[in-house]
Amino acid sequence: MTSIDMDDGSGEEPGEGSGDDIDLTIVTLRFDATDDAALLGVLSKYVVVSRMAPGCRNVDLVSSVTVPGRHLVIEKWDSPHHQRAHFDSETMIEMATGCAGVLAHPPQIDLWAATSAHDLR
Repeated sequence: MTSIDMDDGSGEEPGEGSGDDIDLTIVTLRFDATDDAALLGVLSKYVVVSRMAPGCRNVDLVSSVTVPGRHLVIEKWDSPHHQRAHFDSETMIEMATGCAGVLAHPPQIDLWAATSAHDLR
């Protein structure tokens, strides 16, 4: 997790009421399906609902072209606090419960430092 301080030219220090202090947190979740259609249904709903969570910058769902049934969820959060709160949320619990019986093995979850990650707009 990396803290990114941005100078907006206002003369205020980042974080002093400007809301520009960002501690960007990125998480990936990799899933290998035994029932691809069922897993995609669960993950699609999870992505849509998660995008509305406080502190969510974006959540994407991508599918492997080279490994059938492999899917990756990529999440960007404003802070470690927002990411942890989401992982304890009903949305995450519902997704995990929905994955029962449709995965080849437990998902691989990784936490990433934002070495060079920012929004283009």
